[in-house]
Amino acid sequence: METSNYYAHETAVIDKGCQIGAGSKIWHFSHIMPGCIIGEHCNVGQNVVISPEVVLGNNVKIQNNVSIYTGVTCDDDVFLGPSCVFTNVTNPRSAVVRRGQYAKTHVGKGASIGANATIVCGHDIGQYAFIGAGAVVTKTVPDFALVVGNPARQRGWMSEFGHKLEFDANGKATCPESGQEYELKENAVKRIA
Repeated sequence: METSNYYAHETAVIDKGCQIGAGSKIWHFSHIMPGCIIGEHCNVGQNVVISPEVVLGNNVKIQNNVSIYTGVTCDDDVFLGPSCVFTNVTNPRSAVVRRGQYAKTHVGKGASIGANATIVCGHDIGQYAFIGAGAVVTKTVPDFALVVGNPARQRGWMSEFGHKLEFDANGKATCPESGQEYELKENAVKRIA
């Protein structure tokens, strides 16, 4: 289905009450539920489910088979790898209705979440954080952090361009691709140039 603002494949299901930004693309067999807000120039891969009231910023890239449940918000430039999943209830039971008790998860600008990762609800992902493939995130992830494993543990720091940062004795590092400079101070990273 072609519209004046975005493209949706004919097999995509887009419920009424969604907002989809200009230049966004929704591919095969994906379902966009009511109340979603999808920013401009987003790419929603095949077989993606975006539940009610999810908010995605601009230029969010969602690979195939991703599930994003109510309570999730993503800032601009977030990458969601194939088959990653977000949860929204910490103690689900089929016979117990917990609608209205969904925990929120916020993914910061420029963060990347690897293939098959699981983000347990209620734990935010910092900007430019990098979640390794298959990781199970069970706690909040700081800005620029690299986390891997099950449960996910921090194994370093990443640049905005997705390179592992090597800090010198003065707590300074330079991204090998961009030349951007970073500082590590009190177990937090910030870009300084």
